Amino acid sequence: MHPIDTGYLSPLDTLPTLTPVLLEYPRPDVALIVLNRLDRMNALGLELVVALKQTLEKINCDNSVRVVVLTGVGRAFCTGADEEPAGKVPHEGLLPPADALRALEMLDEVTWQLRLMHQPVIAAINGATHCGGMCLALAADIRVVADSAYFRAAGIRNGLTSSELGLSYLLPRAIGSSRAFELMLTGRDVDAVEAERIGLASCRVADEDLLDHCLTMAGRIAGFSRIGTGLTKRALWDYLDAASVDGHVQTEDSGQRYSRLLTRRFDVAVAARAEKRLSVLTDCR
Repeated sequence: MHPIDTGYLSPLDTLPTLTPVLLEYPRPDVALIVLNRLDRMNALGLELVVALKQTLEKINCDNSVRVVVLTGVGRAFCTGADEEPAGKVPHEGLLPPADALRALEMLDEVTWQLRLMHQPVIAAINGATHCGGMCLALAADIRVVADSAYFRAAGIRNGLTSSELGLSYLLPRAIGSSRAFELMLTGRDVDAVEAERIGLASCRVADEDLLDHCLTMAGRIAGFSRIGTGLTKRALWDYLDAASVDGHVQTEDSGQRYSRLLTRRFDVAVAARAEKRLSVLTDCR
């Protein structure tokens, strides 16, 4: 979406740089979160992590928002931990080991907030996506990549492990265990073409079309029942944790019952199809 080195400059690239996370509402029922550390390739400094955590909490409590789009400015989606000093972690008085532990805990909380939100989250992957940024992308429900985007599980290249922030849990479930082992043990780059082919992303679009494509997708999802989309998201994540098909079917059945009983959308949609007309759907009984 923002390949600055090619001369293309998105409107997002001209946004103010003082706020590490920006929140906008570009379309009805849709929130756009922008990681806004252009000079640091949207690295996960503590200011950004805290701001992102607060933004996600705010949106999760806002029932007028039905879908969330997450992206970054410049030529990176998010490049993981900031290699410059990160600043003071909230919680004064911690000893250095506890301070580091709290920093990791905050990053964990942000990653899992994306999964636990009732709104579907679309990650608009506009460029470099490394380490913790890859974890953020995988914690989103849908990933769309720009042509210039690429992924890198770089922890192994930095003398650490590639298993961080849930990556060793999420990546095998997205692309299969064999590919996950290979990518996490080699730390090699995965470009947009390969990401689409192996299922790391649902689709690939031109850089300049990325944001519009994701906002259009968000608008389509927002047109459906808030209850229906929220329960569908929950069922899909529950499936990834399910110990048996029987238990998962119970989750699906509960979702169908709730959405059927709590709104008239099913009745209205069936009647509209029978009468060969467009249905006007609301979440009211």
